[in-house]
Amino acid sequence: MFNSDLLRREAIQGYLFILPWFIGFVVFTAGPLTAALGFSFTDWNGVSPMEFIGFENYIQLSQDSRFWQSLKVTLVFTFFYLILNLIIGFSLALVMNQPVRGIRIFRTIYYLPAVLSGVAVAVLWAILFHREFGALNWLLGLVGIKRIGWLVSESWALPSIIIMELWRVGSTIIIFLAGLQGIPPELYEAAEVDGANRRWRLWSITIPLMSPSIFFVLIVGFINTMQVFTQAYIMTDGGPNFATYFYSINLYITTFRELRLGYASAQAGVLFLIIFLVTLGIFWVSRYRVNYELV
Repeated sequence: MFNSDLLRREAIQGYLFILPWFIGFVVFTAGPLTAALGFSFTDWNGVSPMEFIGFENYIQLSQDSRFWQSLKVTLVFTFFYLILNLIIGFSLALVMNQPVRGIRIFRTIYYLPAVLSGVAVAVLWAILFHREFGALNWLLGLVGIKRIGWLVSESWALPSIIIMELWRVGSTIIIFLAGLQGIPPELYEAAEVDGANRRWRLWSITIPLMSPSIFFVLIVGFINTMQVFTQAYIMTDGGPNFATYFYSINLYITTFRELRLGYASAQAGVLFLIIFLVTLGIFWVSRYRVNYELV
């Protein structure tokens, strides 16, 4: 009887502790998701009565050139950013893991951009990228390179945003650094005794044991980059000529400028489905590629 009462009391306390989170999840996540799914089958501008139109919004999406352009831009950005973020973040983490004097100062310097406001960073880089007065073109001019229209050129606008995002690689460095410091040094010592060189130790010890950190960075990075909005909205507003017309910008324009809430809900549903399926695929691959033995 005593054990039964104790277990019941602990269960009630546990439910009470998670109740605030559960209420927030229902009100701010599950509720809006369910509502958006329902709205996606309607023609609604947020004011007039809803009109049920079935799958017409989804059919229209398949024929919408703006939708396909926004999806293309977002996927291209995601692909190149994730690869460069992993390579640069991992490389800098290897450097930051060296036991040299003053290394903590450099770790702090590299991490600082990650905590800055997205709007402030976008404005800062818009000034740096300015064709006439930007510091980047001024530096290029010192070595005889002609000015580049970073944000006004269809060829350079998207790479410019990728460069800006890579400047905030500090959060990735911190995650990789934590993973590196969790690898037992005895493994490197044993491999060195066996005659393994630095490259062999990197490919056979470091990278396999860092796979959980790489997996985490890949998942979080993919989810975040598929929803990029602030940077492109502040710096280019989707231009020039739709070169930086991200999915979230298209969603924003459809919702708040055109007031097509039903159609925007269909776009949001497709984005959710893409993120869900790709994330599910990454989790499936991780079963065979991620090593948790020493984590």
